[in-house]
Amino acid sequence: MMATAFAQPFAGDIAAFKKQDSISMPASRQILFIGSSSFTNWKDVQDYFPGYKIINRGFGGSSLPDVIRYAGDIIFPYHPKQIVIYCGENDLAASDSITSKMVYQRFVNLFKIIRRVLPGVPIAFISLKPSPSRWYLKDKMIAANKKIEKYLAKKRNTNFINVFDKMLGGDGKPIQEIFLDDNLHMNVKGYAIWQKMIQPVLLK
Repeated sequence: MMATAFAQPFAGDIAAFKKQDSISMPASRQILFIGSSSFTNWKDVQDYFPGYKIINRGFGGSSLPDVIRYAGDIIFPYHPKQIVIYCGENDLAASDSITSKMVYQRFVNLFKIIRRVLPGVPIAFISLKPSPSRWYLKDKMIAANKKIEKYLAKKRNTNFINVFDKMLGGDGKPIQEIFLDDNLHMNVKGYAIWQKMIQPVLLK
């Protein structure tokens, strides 16, 4: 029986990054954003952080195993001075069988891989956000956020950025007007909240 070669998930996104780099490779020692579509859609992220050099390598739909799979393509070549991660939300949404503990363990795996290759580089993790369309996952999200926050509290050169609470209204539910019509991705009001939370931890 002949073996069939299957393309890896997101191979096209990674190829696009590589093509971009072949035309103009970003300078090293910049701040690297990695993760899923909340970063992919933040096309003008550089405008939110004037005075900081940012490389955005988020690819939409990705989960933590995808970021791990492509670490050699989207993390290490850039020799970043700081890494900011947003990922894990798609992990939970992918299947009911994915638990908060599994998301936590996947994050720890990614963290250890980064630290092995880039031992001194500061790492910031943005908490999973409370998307209205995924509000049914809130308990798992809160649990995963708490586990990751507790883990990072014991590690040097780390930050846990809690955007979850800031994106809730007085009724304790997600603020509807900071999201696009899909009730999953953010509009400029949502990103303005993120900007205020992220900027204090970025390295000059």
